[in-house]
Amino acid sequence: MGRLVVEQARAAGHHVVIISRSNGVDLTTGAGLDDALRGVDAVIDVTNVVTLKRDVSVRFFEQVTRTLNEGEKRAGVAHHVVLSIVGVDRVDFGYYQGKLRQEELALSSGVPATVLRATQFFEFAGQQLTNLGGPLAVVPRMRTQPVAAAEVAAELLSLAEGPARGLAPDIAGPDVLEMSAMARRVSKAHGPRKLVLGIPLPGAAGKAMRTGALLPTAPGPRGTTTFTEWLTKGP
Repeated sequence: MGRLVVEQARAAGHHVVIISRSNGVDLTTGAGLDDALRGVDAVIDVTNVVTLKRDVSVRFFEQVTRTLNEGEKRAGVAHHVVLSIVGVDRVDFGYYQGKLRQEELALSSGVPATVLRATQFFEFAGQQLTNLGGPLAVVPRMRTQPVAAAEVAAELLSLAEGPARGLAPDIAGPDVLEMSAMARRVSKAHGPRKLVLGIPLPGAAGKAMRTGALLPTAPGPRGTTTFTEWLTKGP
């Protein structure tokens, strides 16, 4: 997502500062942040941590968001935009709890903020094929209204160019699909060829994912690219 946002922002004529460790900025410590934010008008936060554990997710997003918000205040940044997940407030899942905490901190920091919740990206289906080695891919059963990541990047950029909106309308794709079925289609079209096993995640979180808690519940921006079109072009 960061790469897509940078590409689209530069194409729109914006001067882009990339905040990442590879560019000399560490959001877990704040090292290099003040220099990076000097003269910045808006920040689009697509930071991430790969974990399913609640404590790891909450700790990461608390630390990074607070560090970023404090730096924004010192630099006079006028708008903080956060990418989050549709249903994060309805599914009691470990990783989602960190994203929900990120939203809370951003919206209460004193820096004008916008939170955009997006459904799962089309790319997520392909990522499920590489979680395990061997011929089997285990994919959680979930109903989602997936969207092309490039269309989410465009919406993030559009929001960053305007005034802060608090919690913005959810962005989703055009169709409701099942994640394991999507993974099977990716495997057949582009590989790796695997037997895809859709499994229900246990507990209330798994039930919520299977029964539509990850779907938008109100009107909002909708991507126009279908999953079939995305598959045809190639992930």
